[in-house]
Amino acid sequence: NNAGYALSCVFESATSEQIQRQFDTNVFGLMHVTRAFLPHFRARRSGRFVNISSIGGLTTTPLASLYHASKWAVEGFSEALRYELNPLGIEVKLVEPGRTQTDFFGRSQERVPVAPDSDYSPTIERIRAALSQAWDPAKLSSAETIAEIIYQAATDGSPRIRYVAGADAVERYQHRLQHGDEASYERMRQQLLG
Repeated sequence: NNAGYALSCVFESATSEQIQRQFDTNVFGLMHVTRAFLPHFRARRSGRFVNISSIGGLTTTPLASLYHASKWAVEGFSEALRYELNPLGIEVKLVEPGRTQTDFFGRSQERVPVAPDSDYSPTIERIRAALSQAWDPAKLSSAETIAEIIYQAATDGSPRIRYVAGADAVERYQHRLQHGDEASYERMRQQLLG
């Protein structure tokens, strides 16, 4: 159950239409697919939803508040849905990929411009410069690696809910779990803003 793109902007610059489109795609699309399959799964008393979230549903980066909000919604929806569906023999799993060798940061990203004289401009420029250096293609997980983890989630028969996928995603999530929210925030702030 995979749909997604990233709206890259400061929240204040996003239009209502852009916000709606981010949630229509990343959240409501996934919900509509889930609703369409539920009668069939209930009739069989079996089935498995593998919802593709993102490491962005567990940790955050700047200029992506709306993307993160949508992926955190997928996380909450999927976790809560498990309670409803498990007694019916239906499983719900989440895969949280990190940076992957796909066109996600090309055609699957919408950047909202901000006026050069905006209060946000200096911060945006610093963040985008830092991010462009951080997205070294050699450090991205292959699409095949992520596909293997999705396959594992779909077939391993375990009660596990989360499959954090990709070395960078595992490292970011482990850091947050081990060091806490504030330390994770500060680490990201230092990496991108100095």
